[in-house]
Amino acid sequence: MGLSSRATPKVAVLMGGLSAEREVSLSTGRECAAALRDEGFEVQELVAKADLPAILADEKPDVVFNALHGRWGEDGCVQGILEWLKIPYTHSGVLASSLAMDKERTKAAYTRAGLPVVESLLATKPQIMAAHVMEPPYVVKPFNEGSSVGVYIVQDGSNTPPQLSEDMPDCLMVEKFVPGRELTVSVLGGKALCVTEIVTEGWYDYAAKYQPGGSHHVCPAELPEEITQACLDYACRAHDVLGCRGVSRTDFRWDDSKGLAGLVLLETNTQPGMTPTSLTPEQAQACDMSFGALCRWLVEDASCER
Repeated sequence: MGLSSRATPKVAVLMGGLSAEREVSLSTGRECAAALRDEGFEVQELVAKADLPAILADEKPDVVFNALHGRWGEDGCVQGILEWLKIPYTHSGVLASSLAMDKERTKAAYTRAGLPVVESLLATKPQIMAAHVMEPPYVVKPFNEGSSVGVYIVQDGSNTPPQLSEDMPDCLMVEKFVPGRELTVSVLGGKALCVTEIVTEGWYDYAAKYQPGGSHHVCPAELPEEITQACLDYACRAHDVLGCRGVSRTDFRWDDSKGLAGLVLLETNTQPGMTPTSLTPEQAQACDMSFGALCRWLVEDASCER
């Protein structure tokens, strides 16, 4: 079931939501809504709250542009509502969204597909705060949140385990810290766009992602051809093994002292940011695809049963 054949489809842009990434989602939604209006669509901005199913049933949009980020909007929940209401929507479906949001299960899928990952484990907050559950250096982060919300780095030689904030969830991922360069690849319709290197002063955290000047993007990245091709290939394989649709973005770390053996996948994002500082629109632009054309492509790709 695809997009309505009506001359001017009515597009509802879903934004906001209930997750820690609400503000980023609002920014994404506004940018996408403006671009879709410029492309000639009839656009309605919907700030998603608990009454979303009733609002959608009343408004009856021809298609939903999902600009939500984080839990509820990116983990299969909203996708399930849209399937139930039979409203075509953008990005990945229920299963891929749920799978990609769970970093532990994502890694299991990568491993089955022969893709390289970094050592990690799940542990409770009390366990992590009581003693090192892994030899430093390592990273502690939620296993089912996005946008680097609540990320702790335990440095090499650290004598004490991290003291985590109260708002961190009870179960967390502890991941071996991989030194090196931060790389990312967007996949659109099954085709990898290009590789971007993200250069920051420190950790690529929430502020670095979303605040102007927080990070510097080299697009396309200046890499050995072997690494560029491996990133493009791995990103497409990750997109496929998780069952992603529309657009996804896979993040890598590359320890350049180890060559190809130093390249590992970290995670795949099924709802990449679409703000002025976001990576996916920048990669599309590098491939001669404007922001408006990218948003239009996503709307025209929308369907149910994704």
